Amino acid sequence: MWFKNIKAYRLTQPLSLNDDALQTALSEHSFRPCGSQESASMGFVSPLHSADQHTLLFHQTQLRYWITLKKQERLLPTSVVNSELADKVAQIEAETGSPVGKKAQSDLKQEIITRLLPQAFLKNTYTHGFISISDNLVVVDASADGKAEAFLAMVRKALGSLPVVPLVKHSLQSELTHWLTARPPARIELLEEAEFKSTDDVGSIIRCKNQPLDSDEIKLHLDAGKLVQKVAFEFDETLEAIIQEDGAVKRIKFTDRIKEETQDIPKDQVAARLDAEFSLMSAELCLFVNFLSEALNLDKDA
Repeated sequence: MWFKNIKAYRLTQPLSLNDDALQTALSEHSFRPCGSQESASMGFVSPLHSADQHTLLFHQTQLRYWITLKKQERLLPTSVVNSELADKVAQIEAETGSPVGKKAQSDLKQEIITRLLPQAFLKNTYTHGFISISDNLVVVDASADGKAEAFLAMVRKALGSLPVVPLVKHSLQSELTHWLTARPPARIELLEEAEFKSTDDVGSIIRCKNQPLDSDEIKLHLDAGKLVQKVAFEFDETLEAIIQEDGAVKRIKFTDRIKEETQDIPKDQVAARLDAEFSLMSAELCLFVNFLSEALNLDKDA
């Protein structure tokens, strides 16, 4: 289990989690499959992929609680519904010689959806996140705000309260640009990928890949006033990723030095392997997020 993208949040109040109470809270919102007339269903499942109904709906290591949200959707393409609707409207107009009004078309569309929905394909997606009590952090494996906020909303609904704020409350354009014009923080090594945006009304965007960020070409863009939107980096020889100006960290890749620590666990011992990977990954992500928070002074008031 290795997160690929993260959105990080800071708990504004200390949170205490009791294992039994947490299991009860999550169980009340556990996943159930979509009903025949439901377009979507969402709930918590075991992070360790166990189908046993008595399995915990969280996994805990060193006060870091891993929680998994499952969403199931029925895929009913709009084009299919509209095609059926057009055929039905044409048939009725041919038989009656009168146009079908908007209200009647709306009713027909709902009838078509009701008939086709049970036959629609099912799509399952999972959102993983963890709460680190000792770090006052919530970290969600998501690249977009919407997915992360849906996870937070479900956890908040289960717990009754989840007082968090985004780790990054303002644009990091100036800070990330400073990494290139001066130097990045200690333990950060810039890689050869970045995106720049001009501050004028045009808002031109320059993207570069496999390009040294201390080259003359890059300096020209910086001298012209372009600001860094995103930049690739390596942290402490443990992970590589891209950080965006909104604070999202994407395309995370943990180095072999970290991953090889779990290589001696047999692949058929799924739970043991997931436990070891989560323990390593969550510890490294907490180290990184806390470092970033301190290096960029993110805990100051927005």
